[in-house]
Amino acid sequence: MTQITKRALEDSLKHLLLQKPLSKITISDIAKDCGINRMTFYYHFQDIYDLIEWICVEETARAVNGNKTYETWQQGFLQTFQMVLKNKPFISNVYHSISREKIEDYLYAVTYDLLSGVVEELAVGMSILETDKKFIADFYNFAFVGLLLDWIKKDMREEPQKIIERVSTLIHGDVERALNRYQQGKTYQMTQND
Repeated sequence: MTQITKRALEDSLKHLLLQKPLSKITISDIAKDCGINRMTFYYHFQDIYDLIEWICVEETARAVNGNKTYETWQQGFLQTFQMVLKNKPFISNVYHSISREKIEDYLYAVTYDLLSGVVEELAVGMSILETDKKFIADFYNFAFVGLLLDWIKKDMREEPQKIIERVSTLIHGDVERALNRYQQGKTYQMTQND
């Protein structure tokens, strides 16, 4: 029952965002639209921003679900872009109403799981420190989240498929090469030329 109520609150917030900006929406508005009382809202969420965070995490998790391998990561990111586009009024309002850092945190948390899965898969059989694997996943994740945020900022005009194709061309084979460079015993050290 909890998930059903949370989804109903999500639908109400998205419905209200088609009518007015986030700054003008109250918990009473959401509760009324949803047909519940305010206390029911507070049973599930601390405030509107807690609801927003839950929506962002849930939507992004659904988009990347099952696409956490080297063969499927492009599909996971494409579905993330498509999810954002499908929820354009919601995402645009959230992007312009709360800090960019919060949006980054939401997207980073979920897409990191996808990239971490890719790195772990490619690192099988290699002797690589966990900190190095995390660094590689972080590096690519910051790039992907940055591209996604820039696309949102530019009103989501560019076709998501084209962005993913360019990213795929750019990094084809790079994650595996990075892992090879970090492999213990093969670590390349920077030296200064005399």
